[in-house]
Amino acid sequence: MAEASLTELLDIWVEGWASTRGYDLRDVGSFKAALLTDRSGDWEAFAANPSDEEFGALASFVAETPARILTVLTEDHVAYRALAEKHGLQVLSAEQELMVMDFADKDVEDPWLNDDELKHTTDIQDHSAAVTVTGEGGALAASGHVAVVRGYAVFDRIVTEPAFRRRGLGSFVMRALTAAVSEHGLDQGLLIASTDGQHLYHHLGWSDVSGVLVLGNPGTSAGSSLSD
Repeated sequence: MAEASLTELLDIWVEGWASTRGYDLRDVGSFKAALLTDRSGDWEAFAANPSDEEFGALASFVAETPARILTVLTEDHVAYRALAEKHGLQVLSAEQELMVMDFADKDVEDPWLNDDELKHTTDIQDHSAAVTVTGEGGALAASGHVAVVRGYAVFDRIVTEPAFRRRGLGSFVMRALTAAVSEHGLDQGLLIASTDGQHLYHHLGWSDVSGVLVLGNPGTSAGSSLSD
């Protein structure tokens, strides 16, 4: 697979992320925005290293309603923090990271859940899959989702419930999701990780691609995490 640009990787991630969550997409100029139906009910726009002019147009789009959000992928947080301040936006989050995994020579066999107290199910659709791990009485222990987009596996909402942490379930869910979509012959995976998640993904062999800066109107606080 040819090396993709950051803009291409962001477009692929947005498409997969929106797919797993059932979000509608629309164009905002040359950029994408997703309708956060389960959160604010408003739009979140995405851009990778936009120019000053492009940032201004996106900021105007966000300013149209209080709950709109702009997420910028960049390593130059200083420059985009300054642009945000210039256009009246505030930083909601600056700790997340776009990450990539090369699946070449990786184990894609369906993993074993070595815990008799736990059970797992895998729901496979045409180009997506969901894995759920439950404990006694059906209590949710861990879960995750993946969507196949343009040759990439886009992972989302990899969650281990507090009572079940430190039992390797995050790693199990990631391996199970990878196995579930292995028939598509995927070469790489993409995800956006929180600070806590980055430790797990680095351990599993994922690499950092770009910082993630989430911006919103003054007074906005919800919707800053892209992985929850």
